[in-house]
Amino acid sequence: MDFQKVVDGIGAMTCVISVEKLKNGGYGKIRIVTGNRAYLDSIEHPQPGTEMLTTEFIPNSEYTRYLTRDLNFEDFCYRAAVEKKCLHSYVHPERINVWFNMTFLPLVPDDGDLCYCTYTMEINFEASAERMSNVSGELASAVLETSLKLRGARDFRAAMGSVIRDIRELCQAKYCCILLMDTQRETCSVLCEDMAEDSTLQPAGSLNDASFYAVAASWEDTISGSNCLIVKNEQDMEVVRERNPIWHHSITSAGGKTIALFPLKSSDSLLGYIWATNFDADKAGRIKETLELTSFVLSSEIANYLLLRQLRVLSAKDLLTGVNNRNEMNECVAALSEGTAGAGRPVGVVYADLNGLKAVNDAEGHAAGDRLLRDAAAALREVFAEGEIFRAGGDEFTMIVPGADEALLAQRAEALREAEKRAGVSFAIGCSAVPDGRQIQQALYSADEHMYEDKRRFYAAHPEQNRRSR
Repeated sequence: MDFQKVVDGIGAMTCVISVEKLKNGGYGKIRIVTGNRAYLDSIEHPQPGTEMLTTEFIPNSEYTRYLTRDLNFEDFCYRAAVEKKCLHSYVHPERINVWFNMTFLPLVPDDGDLCYCTYTMEINFEASAERMSNVSGELASAVLETSLKLRGARDFRAAMGSVIRDIRELCQAKYCCILLMDTQRETCSVLCEDMAEDSTLQPAGSLNDASFYAVAASWEDTISGSNCLIVKNEQDMEVVRERNPIWHHSITSAGGKTIALFPLKSSDSLLGYIWATNFDADKAGRIKETLELTSFVLSSEIANYLLLRQLRVLSAKDLLTGVNNRNEMNECVAALSEGTAGAGRPVGVVYADLNGLKAVNDAEGHAAGDRLLRDAAAALREVFAEGEIFRAGGDEFTMIVPGADEALLAQRAEALREAEKRAGVSFAIGCSAVPDGRQIQQALYSADEHMYEDKRRFYAAHPEQNRRSR
């Protein structure tokens, strides 16, 4: 067959690829035999941002001369050339900031153990929604269902639990998970996971510690510039062993045989990964198509969730001390007094007013006063849970302790006296408890009175301090 005549008859960028078929059902060398003028120009005269490893085309060279080894590309070449399938994909590889609209068509006849296919590509610098949505009805329905579940969800995490179960069942995998990555704090956390009843794999939730972040951080290099990693047999797993021996050992030791790993990104920022393990290798193509589109949708939803969570934290936190702010305190009090959270349950209130802040501000400046406030918050954290501490304003802190009675509050106040010594701060403290959370306003008033009695005692003993008017 005159391959040059074949590609020259096609207007889009097209080349002919040969795949060496091995006796064991695997494949050997994959070469770019020849290409039309448009394809050769993509190598020799690339558009900005689409450069390959070399600008010199040499006929019948291995494809790795031009781009980093890519298991997904090899899989498509094998299925088109050896299995004689017509394939299409629309992808955004990590190594190049463009979208590739790719078509693979089988060629006949074979030349002994050499099988051939054409590879035609179109480059888009912006994602095409029309091409992304050109999927099977079954997949489109599944992705639409995922979107509807998440958009209508009051509990995002619960909805994601349902979504990941659907994805695992659609992929017919033994295990599926979404792992969130915080690259600034270098931590990771499991957003959701689902495991088949007969699975013996270890859930990622049990691996969620400081050392696991290093493993997850290594996945970017393992994917090696592609848009995902699909491991469907021992030959693919050997590539993982070469690129990431530590992860390879972890996978195989846990009984992992097949892996589909997709990064979740928003505006080029890594959010985390979705992966499926121990799926049917014969369904690798379907799984890739499913997760490519699903991960695109999930990235957008997860990015919105993380943004809202961050805004929620910012709106609830005092920026100087890091404890909850007055708005969050008001919401807590309202929830208790209106009976939605406090009905029939005791609650305790502790007021802690920082002594001497004005004197420090006047003598040493506001920077020193800010340090004193941060030290005060640190002392409070030694005694109270993070969700119990509120900066009510200025130098005033309020602790709301569900389930506490007067005896428990007295123990906490005593512990706070020890903590303030270690922190080098001094509090005026007042405590009060009520048997029903709906009476919290009474506890707030009583604790406030006790706190001012303690403050009067402090200033009586330290007249040199600048006393504030009440």
